[in-house]
Amino acid sequence: MMASGMPAFLLLLWTTNTPQGAGVQVLPPVNFTLTVSALAQVLLQWEPNPAQEQNNSTIRYDVKILSPEPEEYDTSRTHSVRTAALHNGFSARVRTLLLQEGLQRGSDWVQGHLPPLPGAAETSVTNLSCVTHVTIPGNVSLHCSWLPGQGAPEDTKYFLFYRYETHTEECPTYSKDKWSRNIECRFSSTQIQPGEIDNLIVIHINGSSKRAAIKPFQQLFNQNAIEKVNIPRNISISLEQNDLLATWEKPISPFHEECFEYEFYLINLKSGNKQILSLSSSSFQLRVDASSRYSIRIRANLNHICRAPGVWSDWSAIIHIGQNKLENSIAWILTLLCVSTSCMLLLVAILCQINHVWSKLFPPIPTPSNKFRDPFPIDYERARTCPSSTETEVGSLAEGFDCSVLDDSVF
Repeated sequence: MMASGMPAFLLLLWTTNTPQGAGVQVLPPVNFTLTVSALAQVLLQWEPNPAQEQNNSTIRYDVKILSPEPEEYDTSRTHSVRTAALHNGFSARVRTLLLQEGLQRGSDWVQGHLPPLPGAAETSVTNLSCVTHVTIPGNVSLHCSWLPGQGAPEDTKYFLFYRYETHTEECPTYSKDKWSRNIECRFSSTQIQPGEIDNLIVIHINGSSKRAAIKPFQQLFNQNAIEKVNIPRNISISLEQNDLLATWEKPISPFHEECFEYEFYLINLKSGNKQILSLSSSSFQLRVDASSRYSIRIRANLNHICRAPGVWSDWSAIIHIGQNKLENSIAWILTLLCVSTSCMLLLVAILCQINHVWSKLFPPIPTPSNKFRDPFPIDYERARTCPSSTETEVGSLAEGFDCSVLDDSVF
């Protein structure tokens, strides 16, 4: 997609009259034109009225911007360049100022108008926000995000361009929503110059769809207002008795140390008390409770001394320092008890082993010895199995039964 092609339309209205009072007649300028010369940039041009008499008078021009942002200024030139968001159109007018003998008289106004950029209503992006970031000295990244317009079809494709001074570039990397519409853009490197004061960054987002004409949208950002400062570097925290000492280095930035301000976020983890301290230097000392443990974070921003403040940096990683003495004492007591008990048990075991105490306390169970005569000799066992001849005669009624079967029936 190309960012060019935005129409430049001129509506020229002018009349002349003779101002009240005697003297030279003041005539309005002629050929007043408005031309879109770059993204969100308008070139205003006009020519002196050829019929204007000067007669040792000084001629200047009064220029008044009517929309989008009212502004009025005067100039001796016959052209002027203005940067403005043009998606809703642009209107301006100019007149001649004649300075003679300490008196100033003005002509009638000549007015020009640029129409709004074409496109269906509510298809422009909304909630546009951008942030710059100095990644390394001399390089600035740019990140922008937005929401699709409420009237934008699901097949809408948005395209972002940024302009810084004379450089214009389209976004190389987009992030998409669930309908594959571009809603986020990242430039890892740009032509934005770090350290410049109050330069404007122009953002232009247009789009395309098969179902509707997507209306472009433009917004101007002050370079300083959207710069997100880097996190402070090399943070060092120490505790000396009741004094908490903190030092750090300024963030990566072309600005000097005195241009930064800091916020110091301190949490007492023992009492739960929290406080944020505003600091103007990169070192800090605070009286604290040495029996408590603390959580510390730091962030940075540019102060008003060097330029208008931008976006605060992210908080640094959490740093813990100090120990809760009560918790520490309990831990030491428990540890000491465990170690003492273990040592005592080990010592008892060693002494018992040396003096054979275990054998005396727990003697082995002796194996019983056969001190009594067996009342049932082996011959009797044999008799149980096979009866004698006398038993056979007496028990003749059992004739025909086997010896073992008879034995089973008895027991």
